[in-house]
This record gives sequence, C-alpha cells and structure tokens, in this order.
Amino acid sequence: MARVTFTPNLERHVSCPPRDVPGRTVREVLDNYFHEEPKVRSYVLDDQGALRRHVVVFVDGAQMRDRTHLAEEVGDSASIYVMQALSGG
Repeated sequence: MARVTFTPNLERHVSCPPRDVPGRTVREVLDNYFHEEPKVRSYVLDDQGALRRHVVVFVDGAQMRDRTHLAEEVGDSASIYVMQALSGG
C-alpha cells in the first residue's frame, strides 16, 4: 500500500492523517484516501477531479506531472506527499 501524507498546513483545516492506502495509480490511491477522509478532497481536487492550482503531489520524491487524470502508477510501497502552496506577503 502507498503511504499518503499531507502537508501540516492542510491538517490545520481538515483531518488528513497519514495513511497506508491501496491503489495502482495516484487517482486510485487518493480516491481510496478520500473515502476515509472525505472533507480533505475539496482542498486537493477541483470540481472536475483535477488537482487544484496550488496543490502539488510528489510520488517517491518526484513531482507528479499528470494533474488532470492523476494516472501515474504507484508501487506498493510508494510514498505520496500532498503539498499546498502558500503565498502572501
């Protein structure tokens, strides 16, 4: 199972503890995660199911490229890290 971890700034707004989640692609893993923690979905995905503009996902330390379909394959021991960009002055 892939290990999904969210940036701490998201955890301040909604429950999203690290979890081991099954799935063969980033989409499957995140969908399974959102089944357990549905409130975090809207912070990560837009209404079309694509990554929100200021969200970045890393799979085993490499930035995910497919922001629309999330179809990148993940291994059984993959580490998926979801970050939300911060901005301001």
